[in-house]
Amino acid sequence: MSDALLTTRLGLPNRRSGKVRDLYDVRLADGTEALLIVATDRISAFDVVMANGLPGKGIVLTAISKFWFDLFADEVPNHLISTDPADVPGLDASERQLLAGRMMLCRRTDVLPIECIARGYLTGSGWKDYQQTGAVCGIPLPKGLVNGDRLAEPLFTPSTKAASGHDENISFAAGAEIVGLAHMTWLRDTTLRLYAGARDYALTRGIIIADTKFEFGLL
Repeated sequence: MSDALLTTRLGLPNRRSGKVRDLYDVRLADGTEALLIVATDRISAFDVVMANGLPGKGIVLTAISKFWFDLFADEVPNHLISTDPADVPGLDASERQLLAGRMMLCRRTDVLPIECIARGYLTGSGWKDYQQTGAVCGIPLPKGLVNGDRLAEPLFTPSTKAASGHDENISFAAGAEIVGLAHMTWLRDTTLRLYAGARDYALTRGIIIADTKFEFGLL
């Protein structure tokens, strides 16, 4: 098995490196400002990046992301331009080979600073919250639920999108104060619609998607 790719050093302007992905600024031939997102094999947990990596992880992440972008492309436009290294200007042959299967060339967007979380099952932090309060993120639930129960209706439990540190759960109203009521309503409705579609699709493959998180931006 090949070594894990822990970092990239491309001959492009580096925007930043996150816990898993490296981001580079790209100018396309038509002058469009784009973003190159490279999924490395770094492993992180609770905002800590581990010293070791998992070979091929970034390739799997990219394939999963592209699958869902393609599946829902007719419902919600996305930022993806290409996953082909040949479409990225300014790279040499070795860099293109390095990025094969693990890159996304994307449109630049203005990020809406809300983490859009959908919960379809009572598990994880939601289960802990329910045990203590009978609610999940302030949303009351029926009594007598057990760990892993499927909820009658998926919940929208947004959080802040922190530039550093941990995100914090917020109410719908608090989110509306940040991005406006119209945007927050669209975020809630779109999150729940996409989650329901993904959950139902995955079930036909024998997979349960207990919860998920979306992030959105404006072109």
